Amino acid sequence: MGRRRDTGRIVARVDTGEAELVPDADRPGSWTLLLDGAPQSHVDLADPTHLEFEYVRRLAAALDLVAAAGAPLRVLHLGGGALTLPRYVQATRRGSTQRVVEVDAALVDLVRRELPWPVDPRLRVRIGDARAALTAGRDAAYDVVVADVFAGARTPAQLTSVEYAAEVARVLRPGGWYLANVADGPPLRHARAQVATVRTVLPRACLVADAAVLRGRRYGNLVLVAGRAEPPVPELTRRAAGDWFPGRVLAGEELDRFAGGARVVRDADATDSTPPPPGIFSVGGTPT
Repeated sequence: MGRRRDTGRIVARVDTGEAELVPDADRPGSWTLLLDGAPQSHVDLADPTHLEFEYVRRLAAALDLVAAAGAPLRVLHLGGGALTLPRYVQATRRGSTQRVVEVDAALVDLVRRELPWPVDPRLRVRIGDARAALTAGRDAAYDVVVADVFAGARTPAQLTSVEYAAEVARVLRPGGWYLANVADGPPLRHARAQVATVRTVLPRACLVADAAVLRGRRYGNLVLVAGRAEPPVPELTRRAAGDWFPGRVLAGEELDRFAGGARVVRDADATDSTPPPPGIFSVGGTPT
Protein backbone atom coordinates (compact mmCIF):
# COMPACT_ATOMS: atom_id res chain seq x y z
CA MET A 1 0.00 0.00 0.00
CA GLY A 2 1.18 3.53 -0.70
CA ARG A 3 1.50 6.04 2.12
CA ARG A 4 -0.17 9.43 1.82
CA ARG A 5 1.72 12.57 2.75
CA ASP A 6 0.24 15.84 4.00
CA THR A 7 0.68 17.27 0.48
CA GLY A 8 -1.70 14.64 -0.90
CA ARG A 9 1.13 12.75 -2.57
CA ILE A 10 1.02 8.97 -2.50
CA VAL A 11 4.43 7.32 -2.18
CA ALA A 12 5.01 3.59 -2.64
CA ARG A 13 7.85 1.20 -3.28
CA VAL A 14 7.29 -0.65 -6.53
CA ASP A 15 9.35 -3.27 -8.34
CA THR A 16 11.44 -0.73 -10.26
CA GLY A 17 11.97 1.92 -7.58
CA GLU A 18 9.96 4.51 -5.66
CA ALA A 19 6.71 5.67 -7.22
CA GLU A 20 4.98 8.93 -6.37
CA LEU A 21 1.50 9.99 -7.38
CA VAL A 22 1.32 13.78 -7.19
CA PRO A 23 -2.03 15.59 -7.38
CA ASP A 24 -2.23 18.38 -9.95
CA ALA A 25 -3.03 21.62 -8.12
CA ASP A 26 -4.42 23.16 -11.32
CA ARG A 27 -6.67 20.28 -12.40
CA PRO A 28 -8.73 18.48 -9.73
CA GLY A 29 -8.72 14.74 -10.35
CA SER A 30 -5.44 14.87 -12.25
CA TRP A 31 -2.22 13.20 -11.16
CA THR A 32 1.41 12.90 -12.20
CA LEU A 33 3.23 9.60 -11.76
CA LEU A 34 6.95 9.81 -10.99
CA LEU A 35 9.40 6.94 -10.71
CA ASP A 36 12.54 7.73 -8.72
CA GLY A 37 11.82 11.41 -9.31
CA ALA A 38 11.42 11.17 -13.10
CA PRO A 39 7.93 12.04 -14.46
CA GLN A 40 6.39 9.05 -16.24
CA SER A 41 2.72 9.87 -16.80
CA HIS A 42 0.03 12.48 -16.23
CA VAL A 43 -3.62 11.45 -16.16
CA ASP A 44 -6.87 13.36 -15.80
CA LEU A 45 -9.38 10.91 -14.38
CA ALA A 46 -12.33 13.11 -15.36
CA ASP A 47 -11.09 13.86 -18.89
CA PRO A 48 -8.71 11.25 -20.35
CA THR A 49 -8.40 13.34 -23.52
CA HIS A 50 -6.51 16.04 -21.60
CA LEU A 51 -2.82 15.31 -22.19
CA GLU A 52 -0.34 17.35 -20.19
CA PHE A 53 2.99 16.18 -21.62
CA GLU A 54 3.97 17.43 -25.07
CA TYR A 55 5.38 14.15 -26.33
CA VAL A 56 2.17 12.36 -25.30
CA ARG A 57 0.11 14.88 -27.28
CA ARG A 58 2.35 14.14 -30.28
CA LEU A 59 1.81 10.41 -29.87
CA ALA A 60 -1.92 11.03 -29.54
CA ALA A 61 -1.93 13.19 -32.68
CA ALA A 62 -0.40 10.30 -34.61
CA LEU A 63 -3.00 7.94 -33.15
CA ASP A 64 -5.72 10.36 -34.25
CA LEU A 65 -4.40 10.54 -37.81
CA VAL A 66 -3.42 6.98 -38.74
CA ALA A 67 -7.05 5.89 -39.16
CA ALA A 68 -10.47 7.45 -39.67
CA ALA A 69 -11.68 9.43 -36.67
CA GLY A 70 -13.36 7.21 -34.08
CA ALA A 71 -12.55 3.95 -35.88
CA PRO A 72 -11.49 1.22 -33.42
CA LEU A 73 -7.87 0.11 -33.51
CA ARG A 74 -5.88 -2.87 -32.30
CA VAL A 75 -3.09 -1.33 -30.23
CA LEU A 76 -0.13 -2.83 -28.41
CA HIS A 77 1.36 -0.51 -25.78
CA LEU A 78 4.90 -1.38 -24.70
CA GLY A 79 5.21 0.37 -21.34
CA GLY A 80 2.21 1.19 -19.20
CA GLY A 81 2.93 3.82 -16.56
CA ALA A 82 -0.42 5.27 -15.53
CA LEU A 83 -2.05 4.18 -18.84
CA THR A 84 -2.41 7.70 -20.23
CA LEU A 85 -2.58 6.70 -23.91
CA PRO A 86 -4.69 3.56 -23.39
CA ARG A 87 -7.24 5.75 -21.56
CA TYR A 88 -7.07 8.25 -24.44
CA VAL A 89 -7.71 5.56 -27.07
CA GLN A 90 -10.51 4.14 -24.91
CA ALA A 91 -12.19 7.57 -24.91
CA THR A 92 -11.59 8.56 -28.55
CA ARG A 93 -11.83 5.21 -30.35
CA ARG A 94 -14.50 3.20 -28.58
CA GLY A 95 -14.37 -0.51 -29.28
CA SER A 96 -10.60 -0.56 -29.69
CA THR A 97 -8.75 -3.67 -28.56
CA GLN A 98 -5.72 -2.75 -26.47
CA ARG A 99 -2.99 -4.73 -24.78
CA VAL A 100 -0.62 -3.00 -22.37
CA VAL A 101 2.67 -4.64 -21.39
CA GLU A 102 4.25 -3.34 -18.18
CA VAL A 103 7.15 -5.02 -16.38
CA ASP A 104 6.36 -3.58 -12.93
CA ALA A 105 3.53 -5.54 -11.30
CA ALA A 106 3.54 -3.42 -8.12
CA LEU A 107 3.22 -0.25 -10.20
CA VAL A 108 0.23 -1.68 -12.07
CA ASP A 109 -1.40 -2.56 -8.73
CA LEU A 110 -0.76 0.98 -7.43
CA VAL A 111 -2.26 2.62 -10.52
CA ARG A 112 -5.21 0.22 -10.58
CA ARG A 113 -5.96 1.01 -6.93
CA GLU A 114 -5.37 4.77 -6.85
CA LEU A 115 -6.04 5.85 -10.47
CA PRO A 116 -8.43 3.18 -11.76
CA TRP A 117 -9.24 3.11 -15.44
CA PRO A 118 -12.74 2.33 -16.77
CA VAL A 119 -13.49 -1.37 -16.84
CA ASP A 120 -13.25 -2.61 -20.42
CA PRO A 121 -12.73 -6.25 -21.44
CA ARG A 122 -10.99 -4.99 -24.59
CA LEU A 123 -8.27 -3.28 -22.52
CA ARG A 124 -5.94 -5.81 -20.93
CA VAL A 125 -2.81 -5.14 -18.92
CA ARG A 126 -0.16 -7.86 -18.95
CA ILE A 127 2.80 -8.01 -16.59
CA GLY A 128 5.93 -8.90 -18.50
CA ASP A 129 8.98 -7.92 -20.49
CA ALA A 130 8.21 -5.79 -23.54
CA ARG A 131 10.56 -7.59 -25.92
CA ALA A 132 9.37 -11.02 -24.81
CA ALA A 133 5.72 -10.02 -25.21
CA LEU A 134 6.45 -8.65 -28.66
CA THR A 135 8.25 -11.83 -29.72
CA ALA A 136 5.29 -13.90 -28.54
CA GLY A 137 2.81 -11.80 -30.55
CA ARG A 138 1.03 -13.08 -33.65
CA ASP A 139 1.88 -11.85 -37.15
CA ALA A 140 -0.14 -8.81 -38.27
CA ALA A 141 -2.01 -8.72 -34.95
CA TYR A 142 -1.97 -4.94 -34.43
CA ASP A 143 -2.78 -1.71 -36.22
CA VAL A 144 -0.43 0.29 -33.97
CA VAL A 145 2.48 -0.49 -31.65
CA VAL A 146 3.32 2.28 -29.17
CA ALA A 147 6.70 2.10 -27.43
CA ASP A 148 7.25 4.23 -24.32
CA VAL A 149 9.53 2.09 -22.18
CA PHE A 150 12.06 3.51 -19.76
CA ALA A 151 14.14 1.98 -16.99
CA GLY A 152 15.95 4.55 -14.90
CA ALA A 153 14.93 7.24 -17.44
CA ARG A 154 16.63 5.29 -20.27
CA THR A 155 15.20 3.05 -22.98
CA PRO A 156 16.57 -0.50 -22.46
CA ALA A 157 19.08 -1.66 -25.07
CA GLN A 158 16.93 -4.61 -26.13
CA LEU A 159 14.30 -2.17 -27.44
CA THR A 160 16.70 -0.26 -29.69
CA SER A 161 17.94 -2.87 -32.17
CA VAL A 162 17.00 -3.85 -35.71
CA GLU A 163 16.04 -7.31 -34.44
CA TYR A 164 13.54 -5.62 -32.12
CA ALA A 165 12.28 -3.38 -34.94
CA ALA A 166 11.79 -6.46 -37.13
CA GLU A 167 9.56 -7.97 -34.45
CA VAL A 168 7.54 -4.75 -34.34
CA ALA A 169 7.14 -4.86 -38.13
CA ARG A 170 6.09 -8.51 -37.96
CA VAL A 171 3.22 -7.96 -35.48
CA LEU A 172 1.93 -4.93 -37.41
CA ARG A 173 -0.58 -5.39 -40.18
CA PRO A 174 0.75 -4.22 -43.59
CA GLY A 175 -0.77 -0.76 -43.12
CA GLY A 176 0.14 -0.54 -39.44
CA TRP A 177 2.19 2.04 -37.56
CA TYR A 178 4.97 2.13 -35.01
CA LEU A 179 4.98 5.11 -32.63
CA ALA A 180 7.95 5.50 -30.31
CA ASN A 181 9.00 7.97 -27.64
CA VAL A 182 12.73 8.52 -28.17
CA ALA A 183 14.53 10.59 -25.52
CA ASP A 184 17.93 12.03 -26.39
CA GLY A 185 20.19 15.07 -26.13
CA PRO A 186 23.09 16.63 -28.01
CA PRO A 187 24.49 15.38 -30.37
CA LEU A 188 21.40 13.14 -30.88
CA ARG A 189 23.39 10.01 -31.73
CA HIS A 190 20.75 7.75 -30.17
CA ALA A 191 17.83 9.41 -32.00
CA ARG A 192 19.66 9.35 -35.35
CA ALA A 193 20.52 5.68 -34.88
CA GLN A 194 16.93 4.86 -33.98
CA VAL A 195 15.62 6.49 -37.15
CA ALA A 196 18.17 4.60 -39.26
CA THR A 197 17.45 1.33 -37.46
CA VAL A 198 13.66 1.43 -37.61
CA ARG A 199 13.64 2.53 -41.26
CA THR A 200 15.42 -0.66 -42.29
CA VAL A 201 12.12 -2.50 -41.71
CA LEU A 202 9.51 0.31 -41.65
CA PRO A 203 10.90 2.67 -44.29
CA ARG A 204 8.30 5.46 -44.32
CA ALA A 205 8.82 7.65 -41.28
CA CYS A 206 8.79 11.09 -39.73
CA LEU A 207 10.05 12.60 -36.49
CA VAL A 208 8.16 15.11 -34.33
CA ALA A 209 9.86 17.19 -31.65
CA ASP A 210 10.63 20.63 -30.30
CA ALA A 211 12.83 22.60 -32.70
CA ALA A 212 15.55 23.09 -30.08
CA VAL A 213 15.70 19.34 -29.49
CA LEU A 214 15.87 18.60 -33.22
CA ARG A 215 18.74 21.08 -33.56
CA GLY A 216 20.64 19.31 -30.81
CA ARG A 217 20.49 22.22 -28.39
CA ARG A 218 18.98 20.36 -25.45
CA TYR A 219 17.75 17.02 -24.15
CA GLY A 220 14.14 16.11 -24.84
CA ASN A 221 11.59 13.75 -26.34
CA LEU A 222 11.28 12.97 -30.03
CA VAL A 223 8.32 11.01 -31.40
CA LEU A 224 9.09 8.60 -34.22
CA VAL A 225 6.23 7.59 -36.53
CA ALA A 226 7.11 4.74 -38.91
CA GLY A 227 5.30 2.35 -41.21
CA ARG A 228 5.20 0.93 -44.71
CA ALA A 229 3.03 3.74 -46.13
CA GLU A 230 3.63 7.49 -46.10
CA PRO A 231 2.88 9.01 -42.69
CA PRO A 232 0.33 11.85 -42.46
CA VAL A 233 3.04 14.53 -42.48
CA PRO A 234 0.93 17.60 -43.44
CA GLU A 235 -1.63 16.88 -40.73
CA LEU A 236 1.02 16.09 -38.12
CA THR A 237 2.82 19.29 -39.05
CA ARG A 238 -0.33 21.34 -38.47
CA ARG A 239 -0.99 19.63 -35.15
CA ALA A 240 2.59 20.10 -33.98
CA ALA A 241 2.67 23.76 -35.01
CA GLY A 242 -0.60 24.47 -33.21
CA ASP A 243 0.38 22.79 -29.94
CA TRP A 244 0.73 24.70 -26.64
CA PHE A 245 4.47 24.17 -27.15
CA PRO A 246 4.93 24.12 -30.94
CA GLY A 247 6.97 21.35 -32.51
CA ARG A 248 8.46 20.55 -35.89
CA VAL A 249 8.14 17.52 -38.16
CA LEU A 250 11.11 16.08 -40.06
CA ALA A 251 10.28 13.91 -43.08
CA GLY A 252 11.59 13.14 -46.54
CA GLU A 253 14.98 14.65 -47.34
CA GLU A 254 15.15 16.43 -43.96
CA LEU A 255 14.82 13.09 -42.18
CA ASP A 256 17.38 11.55 -44.56
CA ARG A 257 19.86 14.25 -43.58
CA PHE A 258 19.03 13.84 -39.89
CA ALA A 259 19.80 10.10 -39.98
CA GLY A 260 22.59 10.33 -42.56
CA GLY A 261 25.62 8.28 -41.56
CA ALA A 262 23.96 6.84 -38.43
CA ARG A 263 24.69 3.19 -37.82
CA VAL A 264 22.00 0.53 -37.65
CA VAL A 265 21.86 -0.87 -34.10
CA ARG A 266 21.96 -4.63 -33.65
CA ASP A 267 21.37 -6.76 -30.56
CA ALA A 268 25.08 -7.53 -30.37
CA ASP A 269 26.07 -3.88 -29.92
CA ALA A 270 22.89 -2.26 -28.55
CA THR A 271 23.14 0.00 -25.50
CA ASP A 272 20.62 1.81 -23.33
CA SER A 273 19.54 5.23 -24.58
CA THR A 274 21.34 8.44 -23.61
CA PRO A 275 20.87 9.29 -19.91
CA PRO A 276 19.19 12.61 -19.12
CA PRO A 277 21.39 15.44 -17.80
CA PRO A 278 21.65 15.68 -14.00
CA GLY A 279 18.93 17.78 -12.44
CA ILE A 280 16.64 17.88 -15.48
CA PHE A 281 13.67 16.61 -13.44
CA SER A 282 14.37 18.66 -10.33
CA VAL A 283 11.44 21.01 -10.90
CA GLY A 284 9.06 18.39 -12.29
CA GLY A 285 7.66 18.00 -15.76
CA THR A 286 9.02 16.20 -18.79
CA PRO A 287 12.22 17.12 -20.64
CA THR A 288 10.28 18.90 -23.39
